[in-house]
Amino acid sequence: MSPEHLTQLILDYRYWILIPISVIEGPVVAFVAGTLAALGYFNIWVLVLFFFARDMIMDAFYYALGYYGGQTAFAQKLLRKIGVEQSHLEDIRKLWENHAGKTMFLGKLSYGIASSFIAFAGTVRMPLGKFFGWGAVVALAQFGTLLFLGYYFGESLGDTKNIIDIIHYIIAGITVAGIAYYLFSRYMRKKLIREAGGEE
Repeated sequence: MSPEHLTQLILDYRYWILIPISVIEGPVVAFVAGTLAALGYFNIWVLVLFFFARDMIMDAFYYALGYYGGQTAFAQKLLRKIGVEQSHLEDIRKLWENHAGKTMFLGKLSYGIASSFIAFAGTVRMPLGKFFGWGAVVALAQFGTLLFLGYYFGESLGDTKNIIDIIHYIIAGITVAGIAYYLFSRYMRKKLIREAGGEE
């Protein structure tokens, strides 16, 4: 989905459209929504609650997927997707048990493998309290940062009357933020796969 189309959808449907598109493009949508909150289209605190709840629900879904389907063909496909073999599961278990916060942080910020690594927390039976505790910390840090960066960006636009100009500024911000996020998450992904492979 192009940034222009994404922004127009959010402008047209507000809170309703956030539900489906945040599942697909969570970080980008958070930044755009934060920017639009500064322009009066959303309440920033409602957005914080929305994205926090969204992340907790997604974590619960993937944890359950790993817990109940960890030995299925689908789970094996997820393993192969991130370059982890069945023999590495014990290493993943140790990561979740001994470095839960670090693993949650690296896993969630690793573009393309976040859902897989969260599912493996269920596969290795990570305690729920520990799992959701660290998940909440990382969710607040990740989405709080994106929302408030977007909000700050939106405030810097001032009282702009032309919404088309605003959208262009938003798209420019998304592009810069997206490139930075992609490069950072690519680094995180390599680091996480290396640790899961027992190469610490």
